[in-house]
Amino acid sequence: MRLLTLLFIIISIGLVRAQDSNVLKERYAVPEEYTRVESSPSSFACYLQNLELKTKGSKVYYHDGRIKDRPDVYCGVVDLDIGSRDLVQCADACMLLYGEYLYEQKSYNAISFDFVSDGKPRYYADYTEDRSYKAFRKYMNYVFAYANTRSLYHQLGARSIMDMQIGDVFIQTGNPYGHAVIVVDMAVNATTGEKVFILAQSYMPAQEIQILKNPRDNKLSPWYSLEDATIYTPEWTFKPEDLRHY
Repeated sequence: MRLLTLLFIIISIGLVRAQDSNVLKERYAVPEEYTRVESSPSSFACYLQNLELKTKGSKVYYHDGRIKDRPDVYCGVVDLDIGSRDLVQCADACMLLYGEYLYEQKSYNAISFDFVSDGKPRYYADYTEDRSYKAFRKYMNYVFAYANTRSLYHQLGARSIMDMQIGDVFIQTGNPYGHAVIVVDMAVNATTGEKVFILAQSYMPAQEIQILKNPRDNKLSPWYSLEDATIYTPEWTFKPEDLRHY
């Protein structure tokens, strides 16, 4: 009996430590009977699953230093600087994460984003020969100023909801503006094949990238079900046909 009690305590401590982890895939346990999707070490999916988060309970900050005190919207904050300008909004956050991944991989020639004005790409390699992180973020600010949900929507390819992958983006162009969120983790039920996923976003005005809660299912949150015909996030509603990919 004492041995079982000790084992229970050890397991409980381990679970608490995992939930307090600053790594996304370690903080958010998969639902019961689900298995997290495994990704190759150098993939964008792996980069997203291993995103560094701020300490559990951290608040989201706007670009101007104000706090977004919305416990109904998010349950985690990505530890990534957004600068002090009103630039990293919704589509920008999706572009920043992809750009950060490519920069980390030293895939400099692959870093490019289309501009809304002409639909043509602007390449990091053409923008500057400087490969410092400071130069990269300067290039990204340049992109944020001239790209938006409309340009990103057309840059990305369509994806069937049943083929969803980590790194895919739900995106609407909207009028006068749209919104975009990115899939940062997924898990699969081995018995039924049902998939669940976690979403991240920035919003307006520019704010830190946040892990979204599921407002329709507190028990499942922050996971969302792929079986839902409509994806209700705390600040936007998406349809399956809004899914696109890099």
